[in-house]
Amino acid sequence: MSMDFPQFRKLEGAPNLYIIEGPKHVTEWQPMGDGKWVVHQHYASDYPRYQWVTELLQGDDPVRALTADAWEALYRERSEASADPAPGRMPWPPMRSPWQEEAAVGPLTTFGAAGHAQCLAEVASDADVRWALEDRGELPLMVLGGGSNVLMHRDWTGRMLHMNIRGVQKIADDGDAVEVVVGAGESWHAWVMHALDAGWNGLENLALIPGSVGASPMQNIGAYGVEVKDRFAWLEAIHRETGALERFDAERCAFGYRDSVFKQAEKDTWVIVRVAFRLQRSAALNTHYGAIQAELQTRGWDAGTTHLQVAEAVMAIRQSKLPDPRDIGNAGSFFKNPVVSKEAFERIQREHPEVAHYPAPDGKVKLAAGWLIDRAGWKGHRRGACGVHDRQALVLVNHGGATGAEVWALALDIMADVESKYGVRLEPEVNQVGL
Repeated sequence: MSMDFPQFRKLEGAPNLYIIEGPKHVTEWQPMGDGKWVVHQHYASDYPRYQWVTELLQGDDPVRALTADAWEALYRERSEASADPAPGRMPWPPMRSPWQEEAAVGPLTTFGAAGHAQCLAEVASDADVRWALEDRGELPLMVLGGGSNVLMHRDWTGRMLHMNIRGVQKIADDGDAVEVVVGAGESWHAWVMHALDAGWNGLENLALIPGSVGASPMQNIGAYGVEVKDRFAWLEAIHRETGALERFDAERCAFGYRDSVFKQAEKDTWVIVRVAFRLQRSAALNTHYGAIQAELQTRGWDAGTTHLQVAEAVMAIRQSKLPDPRDIGNAGSFFKNPVVSKEAFERIQREHPEVAHYPAPDGKVKLAAGWLIDRAGWKGHRRGACGVHDRQALVLVNHGGATGAEVWALALDIMADVESKYGVRLEPEVNQVGL
């Protein structure tokens, strides 16, 4: 596979160097003094900047195209005096970490189902991602983040990239609203707590959700009335075939309920490398869910509640219901809450007046999948090494040694039983690998 990006340029008559990372992204090295570089990263957010990137791509005078080796030789003539790149955005050179052959994948996932990858690489920068995309390009590719939403059915016969791009960078602050970009390999919960500690509020309802920052917009993760899309600014991703770095706004992401374009039309097309969020010091609290209100009252925080206290309440609720993956293998909620038409809901409610439900857009109704599974008699069910958690019916668990196939067989039986009893088809929220 031959990639179109990055492309390397030099300004004739001056030492200035450029790496073009995509149709709108350029990193520029400007000389400073006798032996230093000052590094600038550009994003073409308007037409004049886009035209400048286009001219660089064309390579007309006074710009000259270079090979990667020729560019690197000129780059190494100086040292960097200042550089403040966004997390992971170092287009060159890659670290070229050796591939780990026949790498065990189970320990990298929260479910812990056994599985191996033919070869696995840790990637910590855009350059690493591009190298891994191109190297051994004849093999299928899978990207693994925190491993919290993955069930391995069998070994992965191909390349696996373990996302490890780290860092948090505030890029805008008007005294109340902030825009912060976060590396895709950061822990989601660690990022939420970091933001709260800094006084950047709005994500507190999403505390203690397992997984990585890079996976959060793919799933449009959500809890207790808040979804990632509510605080999303943009993300940057690298195209798997061309290596182009591109920016996605919320519209282009096409967010839905636990869904996005990265699970639909653009599935297996991009590698998300960083995500930016818009947060506020004065963000309104979202405590209308009864469980949060009850927990706050139990703690005596019903008045003057802070954002951090809401996060602590959410964490307490989650810990009371959901098993810790360090203690027992699981991927959190295995099923999505089904959304049904008003007519379908009224039919179910006539037969089951106590059915748990919530309003959904377009006049539809969201049912609680955990309630359906519980009332169908599956809560606490155990089948060999796997089962249904005894405190939360939405969670399937690996008691130790369960295979992905065994877990999936249990899931299929639950789905069939719920459909036969309630006429509602459950859908898995967890990604199935090798099914």
